[in-house]
Amino acid sequence: MHIPDGYLSPATLVFMFLLVLPFWFTGIRRLRQTLNARSAPLIALLAAFSFVIMMFNIPIPGGTTAHVTGAALAAVILGPEAATIAISTALIIQAFFFGDGGILALGANCFNMAVIVPQFSSAIYRRFANNTPIDSPKRLTGAAIGAWTGITLAAFFAGLEFGIQPLLFKSPDGSPLYAPYPLSVSIPAMVIPHALIASVAEALLTVLVIAYLRRSNPAMLESAGKPGNIGELSETGKFRTLWVAMLVLAAVSPLGLLAPGTAWGEWGTDELAKMGLKAIPEGIARLSGIWGAPLQGYNLPALGNSNLGYILSALVGVLVVSVVAWLFTRIMTIGSKP
Repeated sequence: MHIPDGYLSPATLVFMFLLVLPFWFTGIRRLRQTLNARSAPLIALLAAFSFVIMMFNIPIPGGTTAHVTGAALAAVILGPEAATIAISTALIIQAFFFGDGGILALGANCFNMAVIVPQFSSAIYRRFANNTPIDSPKRLTGAAIGAWTGITLAAFFAGLEFGIQPLLFKSPDGSPLYAPYPLSVSIPAMVIPHALIASVAEALLTVLVIAYLRRSNPAMLESAGKPGNIGELSETGKFRTLWVAMLVLAAVSPLGLLAPGTAWGEWGTDELAKMGLKAIPEGIARLSGIWGAPLQGYNLPALGNSNLGYILSALVGVLVVSVVAWLFTRIMTIGSKP
C-alpha cells in the first residue's frame, strides 16, 4: 500500500493531503490535551515497531507481496488519534530515507495506513471491549476483527485511488497519464489478497501481541481509551522486553526478502516495461525519480543488495523513527499536565 510517486495525479495528491491534514491536527491536539511528555517512549516504541514490521513482506499469489502495518495494535493501545501520529512518523521516515512510498504521495499513504486502519480498528475493538474485563475473549475477538477490517478497507481505498487515475486523467490519445489500471482491476487486485492474507496476518499479529500484553503488562491495555494514563505507564513500564523483541525483529528482517516479487502498484519503470504496457505512463516516467532516498530499497549503497544492508537499514530506521517520534511527542506535549 506504499503508493510511489507518479501513480497519482497532482490533483489526487493535493486532495489526499488535504484529506489527511485534519487527522494530523486532531492527533496533535489529542497529544497536547490528553497526554504528556512521559507518553513519548510508548509512542516512539509503537512507531518504530510499525516501521520494522512493515519490512517483512508476505508472498501473495500472482507473484506480488504485501505486509502488515502494526497500525491496529497502535490504535488499541494509544487510541486512533495518537496512533495516526505514530504510524505517520514511520511512513514519513520510510519515504524520505528508504524510498518506500512516494514523497508526493505521503498524504495518500498516511490516509490509507495511518488514518483508515487506526480509526476502524479502534472503533471495532472498543465496541467489543466496552465494559469487559481485561482477560475477556471479546477483546481478542474485537482486536482481530478490527485489524482485519482496517487493513482491508485501507487496501480498498488504495485500489480506489489507483483505479480512478485512468478514468479521470488521460493524454490526448486516451492513454493513462498515471496509474494505468482501471477500477475493475485495481480494487480486486488490492482488496482480495489483503482480505485473504495480509489482513489475516495483521489480525494475528495484533491478537498475539495483545494476548502477550494482557499477561505481562495488563496496565497497558487498561490504558486503551484512556490516554491520560499512558504517561505514567510509559515511565514505570520501560518496555525493555518489547524493545529487545523489536531489535530481534530487525536482526531477522531479511526474512522479509524471501517473498518474491513487488507489491501490486509499487512497480518501478523497469518492471512496468516488462509488463506488456504499450508505454510507461507519462506521470510515472516523470515523477518516479523525483526523490533519491539515501538508503533506497533498505540497502546501504556500499553493501549493495545484501542481508547485512537490510539489517542495518532496519536498525537505522528503528533508531530514526523512535527518536523522531519521541522528540515530536515531547515538543507537542510541552506544558501539558493531563
